[in-house]
Amino acid sequence: MSKFLKVWVCALMMLPLAMVAQAAQWEEGTHYEKLGTPLPTGNPDKIEVTEVFWYGCPHCYDFKPLIEEWEKNKADDVEFILLPAALGSSWETHARAFYTMQALGVLDKTHSPMFDALARDRKPLNTPERIADFLTEYGVDKEKFLKTFDSFGVNAKMQQAQSKVRAARITGVPTIIVDGKYKVSASMAGNHENMIEVIDYLVEKERSAK
Repeated sequence: MSKFLKVWVCALMMLPLAMVAQAAQWEEGTHYEKLGTPLPTGNPDKIEVTEVFWYGCPHCYDFKPLIEEWEKNKADDVEFILLPAALGSSWETHARAFYTMQALGVLDKTHSPMFDALARDRKPLNTPERIADFLTEYGVDKEKFLKTFDSFGVNAKMQQAQSKVRAARITGVPTIIVDGKYKVSASMAGNHENMIEVIDYLVEKERSAK
C-alpha cells in the first residue's frame, strides 16, 4: 500500500471518531437544556426547530444571518419556525406585528426590514400606527394592517406562541427549541456559532430517536 493511500485510509478511519468527539462535547444541562414537559409540535413527521426572537434584540439580529444560512441547508425532515416572544409591552407590539404580517402574506418582504429598523436603526416603531406607516414603504396597506393587528386570528396566534414561551420558561432571546424537547441559547452553547452546532447535534439526536 502506498504512503498516500495509507494516509487516506487512516483519515477515513479517524473521521467517525472525530464526529463522535465533536458530539460528545455537547452536554445536557451545560450546552443545552431538556424541557421538563415536551411542547407540542405541529408535524410529528418533521423535526421542528423553533427560533424564539424579538425584532428589537441586537443578539437576534447578529444571529439572524447564521440561522438563515442554516435554514437554507437544512434537511427535508426538518421544519424551521419563527416564534416572536412577548416578554415586555413593546415586545408584544412587535410580536403582534409579526403575526399580522404573516396573516397578510407579506412576511417574506417585511421580516428583514423590521429587524433592520428595530435592532439596527433603533427606530421608534412602538405602536401599531407607526409600524403600519413604516410598512407602507414595502407595499403594505395601512388600514388592512391595523384591522388585522387586533383580529381573532392574530390573537389566537399570540396566545399559542406565548403559551409555548411560558411553558419553555424562556427569559431571553435568541433561544432555539428543538422538537419541543430541548432549549438552546448562546449563554448555554457559548456563542452563536456553537448554537448552530448544538442545533445540528440535537436534530440528529431526534432523527436517530425517530
